[in-house]
Amino acid sequence: MPGTPQQQNGGPTLRQVLLGKGYLGLLLVATLIGAPVSLVAFGFVGLEHQLQHWVWESLPVAAGFDRAPWWWPLPALLLAGLLLAPVVTRLPGRGGHVPVDGLGGPPTPPGAVPGVVLAALACLPLGAVLGPEAPLMAIGGGLALLAVRSASRAQHPELVPVLGTAGAAAAISTIFGSPLVAGVMMIEAAGLGGPRLIALILPCLLASGVGALVFTGFGHWTGLSIGALSLPRVPESGVPDLGDFLWGVPLAVVIAVVCVAGQALGRRVKAFTTGDPAGPRPVPTARRTAVRTVLCAIAVGACLAAYALLTGRSPEEAALSGQATLGALAADPAVWSIGALLALVLCKTVGWGIALGSLRGGPIFPAILIGAALGAACAPLPGFGTAPALAVGLAASGAAVTRLPVTSTVLATALLGGQAADAMPLLIVAAVTAFVTGELLRGRPRRFHAAPGRGRPAPAD
Repeated sequence: MPGTPQQQNGGPTLRQVLLGKGYLGLLLVATLIGAPVSLVAFGFVGLEHQLQHWVWESLPVAAGFDRAPWWWPLPALLLAGLLLAPVVTRLPGRGGHVPVDGLGGPPTPPGAVPGVVLAALACLPLGAVLGPEAPLMAIGGGLALLAVRSASRAQHPELVPVLGTAGAAAAISTIFGSPLVAGVMMIEAAGLGGPRLIALILPCLLASGVGALVFTGFGHWTGLSIGALSLPRVPESGVPDLGDFLWGVPLAVVIAVVCVAGQALGRRVKAFTTGDPAGPRPVPTARRTAVRTVLCAIAVGACLAAYALLTGRSPEEAALSGQATLGALAADPAVWSIGALLALVLCKTVGWGIALGSLRGGPIFPAILIGAALGAACAPLPGFGTAPALAVGLAASGAAVTRLPVTSTVLATALLGGQAADAMPLLIVAAVTAFVTGELLRGRPRRFHAAPGRGRPAPAD
């Protein structure tokens, strides 16, 4: 029999990789770090969720309101900007990478983890239109590296990307609703093949599996909610018909256009807040960066207040990561008018774009809500329906933003639960359509920075 491509090209076989010096020890380390990393991640997400509940629900009631009034986001985001400004200008790591850069980059150094935590807690509970996934990955990667002595990291630099990626997988293993999503994300984002891919993904699967166990167990034992991305109830769906595809494909294109437009706004805002070394604008001073960060936070608050004024609904629906609003939308889309859904898409997209270039958090969760809201707004089209429109919105928005179509399909499948089997063909078509549309709009093919073993993509936006 002919040898494998790796053997023909002189590369190592999978057996050689698995039995290589130190690899079994690496698997053991990945298993061991899964539990403590997930404990820290659970504490972080639980604290963030409780602060969010206090700011947007308990405090307005205590102030005599039935719900957060329309102007509530303005002081909340002002405070977020004031708290974030010193973190991004003074602390190591500047509070983590700017969200518009995606989830890419090398693992977060352990010394930068405190700044990441402070930046996330300053932004996410106070209404920044961002998700918790990027801070969680940074925390997990930094803590995983902390578990290995600096001398060992210097002696074996190849361990750094693998352990960092395993720690990130452990930290986000449940926040996406399934540890499988974290594993698939690492596979697709790795940009590797053959034994190198298996060598990277096995520690990630072990760490994410242990992390999911810890999240689930502590969620039951403590009664704390971690706010994982999930849909407790979704519309019943059947096998997609021709009308679903005739409407679903152009809807996926529109969702990709909206998501890419939000990211383009984020890149402009990033150039405004931190400068563009490759462009005509000089890099601003730390003081100007701080002032511009606060101004951008206020602008995000204005978008949320505008949504409340336009619709008469709570500004909380447009604020935050969108997890709670997504669940409410999927459970009962009939209570939303088309005007309210379009206002949500407009205000949240603009607020998301500004936050992408100035605040700290993850880019994925708000985009999923934007796609779902666009889908729900198009559901009344003749021959379409709520279930297929929601499925297209989930898959297309994830693919357009993450640039990982397989991961986005798996995520949409996990969210739809028992309804996903029938919707699978439509999910795949929507994800591929949105991915291709996004790449064409960006004008350049996606590329990976080929650092060996790096487990997360650096999008070429």
